[in-house]
Amino acid sequence: MTETIKVNCPGCGKVVIWDETSPYRPFCCKRCQLIDLGEWAAEEKRIPSSGDLSESDDWSEEDLR
Repeated sequence: MTETIKVNCPGCGKVVIWDETSPYRPFCCKRCQLIDLGEWAAEEKRIPSSGDLSESDDWSEEDLR
């Protein structure tokens, strides 16, 4: 017996069935998917960090030699 997994669309909150019938999962539709992508591209969303520096700020090509 397979359990049906249901999640809420991060864009609008609509219930989405998590299987191959939902090609945009976890989003309900292409529109919600593109809105979310646009928010990330415009830097309206970001993954929180503990500091102002990223791991690559101290990196240089000279370190590889």
